[in-house]
Amino acid sequence: MAKKIKVELVRSPIGREESHKRTVAALGLKKINSKAVHNATPQIQGMIRKVGYLLRVEEVSE
Repeated sequence: MAKKIKVELVRSPIGREESHKRTVAALGLKKINSKAVHNATPQIQGMIRKVGYLLRVEEVSE
């Protein structure tokens, strides 16, 4: 079974680089405190690493 990661947007992407705004949107996060659950693929982990300063990340146990 694939590991799951829950990401939550805790800081606003307003005033950040455009690529960071797009990365937040690609993670499925729209507003502050919005949450999304993703499989822990290398692509998702790279996106989280790029905008990690805006997020709260935790592993989800199944």
